[in-house]
Parts: sequence; structure tokens; C-alpha cells
Amino acid sequence: MFIQNYSLLPHNSFGVDIFAGYYTQLTQVDQVPGLMRETLKRNLNYIILGEGSNMLFTRNFDGLVIHNCLKGIEKISEDEKEIWCRVGAGENWDTFVSRMVESNYGGVENLSLIPGSVGASPVQNIGAYGAEVKDCIVSVEGYTLPESEFMVFNNEECRFGYRESIFKNEWKNRFLVTSVVFRLSKYPVLNTEYGDVKGIFMNKPEQSLKTLRETIMEIRGRKLPDIREFGNAGSFFKNPVISALEYGKLKERWPDIPGYEAGNEGIKIPAAWLIEKTGWKGVREGRTGSWPLQPLVLVNYGSATGMEIFEFSEKIRMSVFKQFGIGLMREVNVY
Repeated sequence: MFIQNYSLLPHNSFGVDIFAGYYTQLTQVDQVPGLMRETLKRNLNYIILGEGSNMLFTRNFDGLVIHNCLKGIEKISEDEKEIWCRVGAGENWDTFVSRMVESNYGGVENLSLIPGSVGASPVQNIGAYGAEVKDCIVSVEGYTLPESEFMVFNNEECRFGYRESIFKNEWKNRFLVTSVVFRLSKYPVLNTEYGDVKGIFMNKPEQSLKTLRETIMEIRGRKLPDIREFGNAGSFFKNPVISALEYGKLKERWPDIPGYEAGNEGIKIPAAWLIEKTGWKGVREGRTGSWPLQPLVLVNYGSATGMEIFEFSEKIRMSVFKQFGIGLMREVNVY
């Protein structure tokens, strides 16, 4: 059933009050073919929405919003060392992480408290504190649009990169994720080397998956705004990756500029450092601004429009480019 003129206020983490021309919920996989036939028959533009934690709506969407609510977490295979589980795309990401940690299955604990749905995790190749979701994804299952067939992409076929995947490029808006298959370890090796994780973790009364998750949640809680109080989408910008030559030139002008090897891709520069150096950390303009404790996070201080937030983000991008010659790219999808 399509609902007309539907408010998406409860379905985007920025808390922007915009409307969809049509809205429907997807709760069963067998609904997908019929839903897409009806969408194509009506010649509707469409977008697929999970928890709306990575979207910024700047205007009403004159089309169909398909709200992916496919649930389920099931163990499908295991051996002595690992388990494989299939997770519905509409499951809350942190609920899934919590259940795996409670079961002492390792692999996703460093990705604790990331907002959003499981279906969005491979699209963005979400990552935090030295881990990326690609490292535990076996396959991504879904339905092709508008080719109208079910398909499975294995890990290699997903073409994962830094906050990238095939689903953000060639298959953008052409693939509806129905479930993701993860491989997790029964004997996890704890990843504590990123930033200040190790220092906090080693002071815990015990070192376990549970206390590592608690450490990640504690760090995120200190730096990031409560999404229930201040609308946001987490990191608004990606950390840019530049060549070693470019980094060397910047280092001559700004000796304190941090950089981290990003494999063959070059040197990764913290976007938060660039934003702070250009004077935007904690800046507030009207109803939007940069979070004082983490300038990568742009927030809605109350009733801001999506366009206000977008225009504020563009000012930051222009300042960073003018000073450093680096073009910041958004993690957030703008509509």
C-alpha cells in the first residue's frame, strides 16, 4: 500500500521535516517483485530508505520512498572457529552488533553505536576505530532494479573501498539490499590500536569483547551528540586521501598536519583536523552548526531545514579547499 504525502520527519536522523509523494514499508522479501512492478507501472522515481541516518533531505521528494523494514538474524552455518549469519537489511545495526558481542562472536564490535540499518552497512562500507565492515561481510543479497531479479554479490564483487562500494556507484538506486551474510569469529582477536581505544580499554577490569564494545561506546558518547537531542548523521565528510607527494608539500607548510597510510591509495588526512584548522569547529549559524567536540558532525539545533544544513556544509568545503587545496567529499547522501 502506498501512502500519499507522507512526512519523513521520524525517518531521517537530521530531523528534517519534509514529505514524500508516496511511502511504503517493505516487511517481507516476497513483496519485492510486486512492489517494483507497481512502482515501474506508475513510473515513479524512488529511493530506498533504511533508518535515514545517512541522508540529508533538502526538499520534498516527489516520488516513492521504500522503507526497508526486512528483519531477522539467523545463524546459517558454523565450524570450529567461525559462524556465518544472515541478517535482514532492516535490522538496526547496533542491535545486531550487541547480539554478536553478547554471544562472544567477534568482528563487528569496533563498529558499535554506528547509527543506521544493516542494509546500509555494505553500501557505505561503514568503518570506525580501525575496522571496516567489509572485513566480515561474506555476501550481500538483494533485488535488482529495474532488471527485476534476485542477485547475490560476494565480497570481491562488492568492490569495497574507503566508504565505498559498488552499491554507491554502478548499482546506486538499482539494487535493493534484502540481507547481508556475515562471517564472525568464535575466537576473536581484539582490535585496540586505533586512537585512544587502547588506553581506555586496558584500564577496564577485564579485556573482552564486551568491554571493548563498552570502550567504543564510551569514546563515541564523549565526542558525539545524542541523536535524540540534536539531529545529525554522524560524520558528514569523508577523510580525504591524497598522494604522498601532495602530503609532503602540505607538511612543509603545516608541520603538524596528521596523516595515515591508506594502503596503495595514499595518505589519509583527518577531515576533522582540516575543518578545525579553517576555523569551523563549534561554529553555529542559526539553527545548524558544527559540533564543538567533533567538527565532522553537523547538527540540527532545532527545526533547521535540509537546505540550511547543506549550505553550511558547502561553506566548510569551500574554506578547506581554499586553504589546503583539498576537496572534502560528503559521506551523507543529499536529496
